[in-house]
Amino acid sequence: MKKNILCTFLLCIGCLTVIFAQNPNKNYQPNKTKMDQLINSINMMYVDSVDFDPMTDKAIVAMLKELDPHTAYIPKKDVQAMNEPLVGSFDGIGVTFQLIKDTINVMEVIINGPSEKVGLLAGDKIVKVDDTIACGDKITNDWVRKHLRGAKGSKVKVSIKRGRNPELLDFVITRGAIPMHSINVSFMADETTGYIKLERFAATSTNELTTAIKKLKSQGMQDLILDLRGNGGGYLNVAFEICDQFISGKRIIVYTDNFRNTGEKFYSEKNGLFEEGKLIVLVDENSASASEITSGCVQDWDRGLVIGRRTFGKGLVQKPLTFVDQSQVRLTISHYYTPTGRCIQKPYNDGLDNYFKDLQTRANRGELYTADSIKFPDSLKYKTPHGRTVYGGGGIMPDIFVPLDTTKYSTLYNEIVRKGVFGSFVANYMDQNREPLKEKYPSFENFKDNYVITDDFYKEFMQYAKKEGVSDSATFKFSNYANAFIKENSAKLDSLFSSTKDMDMQMLDTMFTSYVAKTYAESMRLRNEEHVGEYIREYLKYEIARSLYGFGDAYRIFLESDDTYQKALEVMHNKKIFKKFKVDAGKSGKGKNKDNDED
Repeated sequence: MKKNILCTFLLCIGCLTVIFAQNPNKNYQPNKTKMDQLINSINMMYVDSVDFDPMTDKAIVAMLKELDPHTAYIPKKDVQAMNEPLVGSFDGIGVTFQLIKDTINVMEVIINGPSEKVGLLAGDKIVKVDDTIACGDKITNDWVRKHLRGAKGSKVKVSIKRGRNPELLDFVITRGAIPMHSINVSFMADETTGYIKLERFAATSTNELTTAIKKLKSQGMQDLILDLRGNGGGYLNVAFEICDQFISGKRIIVYTDNFRNTGEKFYSEKNGLFEEGKLIVLVDENSASASEITSGCVQDWDRGLVIGRRTFGKGLVQKPLTFVDQSQVRLTISHYYTPTGRCIQKPYNDGLDNYFKDLQTRANRGELYTADSIKFPDSLKYKTPHGRTVYGGGGIMPDIFVPLDTTKYSTLYNEIVRKGVFGSFVANYMDQNREPLKEKYPSFENFKDNYVITDDFYKEFMQYAKKEGVSDSATFKFSNYANAFIKENSAKLDSLFSSTKDMDMQMLDTMFTSYVAKTYAESMRLRNEEHVGEYIREYLKYEIARSLYGFGDAYRIFLESDDTYQKALEVMHNKKIFKKFKVDAGKSGKGKNKDNDED
């Protein structure tokens, strides 16, 4: 009898242990009861009828703000759109489009997609959808998606304006599954160096990466530049699988942990496709989460060099929780740690506003422009197996720092982009010149090496931009300057008003004139007219290339002036730098690869 009582007692203790292990927050139950009591009381006794849907949504959002910056609520209506980039596909007609002057312009037709199969071409203009006029003020990006996307197997009729042909062409398209590729750019940068740009860590990314590596190897790739700039992350398991392509043997790739001690460790397992050969990973301040797992793993195991700027610092694991109404919460459950033990997550103790202003704070401190402005305490220094120093404290600090190129910033350039002038000008140009250009430049390589934006073409574009409302110089809006002047000099103005009966208009005039001259000069500097011409020419060439050959090839136009990419190419052929960082480059350098020993 006593034995049975003891067994029952121990069983109860065991159950309680499991409960408290799963829920160590001691004040959870009374607060849950309080919330239940409140919502029940509102339902049973409140004076008016209540719509609980918006109230509950707002309550969830407010509650989650008390947690970390990356726990987020996703309403039912937004779940599909949020998940599509990670799932890797959606149902539609298979084109990329751009609204130019309220008209749907087909920028690219996805290979083997529904639109290509019926004969749509880049440069086509969709003017009707199911006999509904598809141009004008009512047409937005959301309108286009709503009318062109739809269930796989459903049909949609589109009427197309093609080139100078006055007659509309009608096509009936059967919608299908459209892949959202996470790798749109991969090519041989030189005889032995491959380049792959990974946009996100989606469900299809591992297969896309292995396909790209195999293709580049067949073209002679021995070394690889993996571009993770602007990659905000994605699935943890995909980051693990991608790292496994580069890390040999059984080594830890990343581990997670939390105060419940329920974290996991992820090890390399399979024989990867690129375990030998020099590897460079490109990162910037917008590389986050899975990008930081990958670059941190490559760095910690001395497998490759990381080049660029310090990454974002998002090292929190989210688990999606789906509610009965199909809305979701992405709930943070753990921290990420690199193989050396570095916590990727940057601090967020100063509140959400300061957290999301961190990149601006970094810029103000000069961190995007000089490596010396980034300070790490000794407590955040870690050692790799080969003895090189790496840093914790949030984000991944690159081995080789490349500053942000401020010469590329121009308010004039931004105004042209914002008003869609590039797209509309090139669309008109391609209507007249597509076939002659294709004939003269049958391949992208031929176009890249030989096509030039002439001075006359540039002048024609700038005249067009002026007609589209782009100003010749920095605009002067008196009210804007006056309001900014008052705000900036409020203390001086208060003193000036209070110290004399009559306002000293001469002094006020001098102050305001000086302020306007200074700010107008700064506005002119930011227009960057000295350098903007070369970037306008570059963008024009990119837009024409995209219309002729697609985004994957056209993107290479931008890399021609990309400091980080060019630095990677330079470093790739410098054995001395790899030796300096004690990086394991495997059997790289054989064959045609002509490395040098320059500093």
